[in-house]
Amino acid sequence: MDQIEPLTEIRKVEGAVEAILFAAGHPVEYAKIAQALSLTPRDARRIAEHMADLRNADENGGIMMLIFEDSCQLCTREDYLPYVREALGIRRGGNLSASSLEVLSIIAYNQPVTRTFIDTVRGVDSAYAVNSLIDKELIVSVGRLDAPGRPMLFGTTEKFLRVFGLSSIADLPEAGSVEASMASAMSGERTPDGAPQSDAESAGSAPAADESGTGGED
Repeated sequence: MDQIEPLTEIRKVEGAVEAILFAAGHPVEYAKIAQALSLTPRDARRIAEHMADLRNADENGGIMMLIFEDSCQLCTREDYLPYVREALGIRRGGNLSASSLEVLSIIAYNQPVTRTFIDTVRGVDSAYAVNSLIDKELIVSVGRLDAPGRPMLFGTTEKFLRVFGLSSIADLPEAGSVEASMASAMSGERTPDGAPQSDAESAGSAPAADESGTGGED
């Protein structure tokens, strides 16, 4: 393998990081970036964070940079996603039902949580939605509660962060700011007489929310 000449100018290093992320189309670990550019993983993250601050400050820019714990990624800014779909002929897909959105919201804001906790908050069995979110790799088992029966605990994944354009759980909006949109999305989750439906009953007709995300991988 040919020896790669080390980069010494910071702008060249940043350009190389940008090129790596653009070509990858998915999160790249700082360790891999560091290895390619003769850096330490810590320095690679610092450079990525600096690049993200500059790029994300431009609210009109079409590309964002997401910073995760061990990796970073370039992705399309959500505002321009409809135009990307139109230009490239991408069909909408991978939608989440309103029940899945509700369960995902409960987990995101209270994690780690058990399914019993989710069912109690919702007042309805959530097995269908939980399994659907696991299949979509938006939630994962993160351990077991130290209680009788040792029920499984659930939390969100790195894919969840990518799909919703977040760098960390700390970037979630205040819970109150999403209540109105969540209530609107879930307006179809009750029967005419107000009795709660199960997830399986509501999944086929519930209003859908896009789960395709903005990253190159999703």
